[in-house]
Amino acid sequence: MIHELFYILKSKPILWSMLIINVLGTAYGYYWYGWQLEDTAPVFLLFVPDSPTASLFFCFVLIAFLLGKNWPLLEALAAVTLFKYGIWAVVMNIMVMQVTGVLSPIALMLILSHFGMAIEGLLYSPFYRIKSWHLILVAVWTLHNDVIDYVFGQMPRYSILHEYTLQIGYFTFWLSIASLLLVYILSIRNTRTKLTIQ
Repeated sequence: MIHELFYILKSKPILWSMLIINVLGTAYGYYWYGWQLEDTAPVFLLFVPDSPTASLFFCFVLIAFLLGKNWPLLEALAAVTLFKYGIWAVVMNIMVMQVTGVLSPIALMLILSHFGMAIEGLLYSPFYRIKSWHLILVAVWTLHNDVIDYVFGQMPRYSILHEYTLQIGYFTFWLSIASLLLVYILSIRNTRTKLTIQ
């Protein structure tokens, strides 16, 4: 059953479908951040649109797979950031629901789409060729992004949750650590289920 799933995941129709979905989601994500990017200092622009940048990394991973190749640094970037920001957005939207007592259709869409983000990067972990040094570089990127967000105030803006910024920053730091550890376990420590994409 597991082998059948992996066979399906690496099939060209599925890879193309995943790529199209992620390209559209990435484009929509950057559009979603448009208003915040307009008043963001240029030096911070790269670190503001977290979720669409994560799915952009995964787009390149999928392109590599379609070419029968592995781009391990992008695999590490995608796996860590997809899980981190996917779970982060799910938790934030549930917090908004707790504060307002309302789950809007947009919030539900964000919860479902970001949960899908968190899962898709992990599903392909048996195909990754990530090494420890790739994950070290990704750890620097990820934790640096947390500093930019919560020290320099560039985090995604949820005005309803403004009074919880310190708690959210603390949660985000440990979510980064958990995401890095999870990818380490699935993609580096676990060598028994390594599969080829070809």
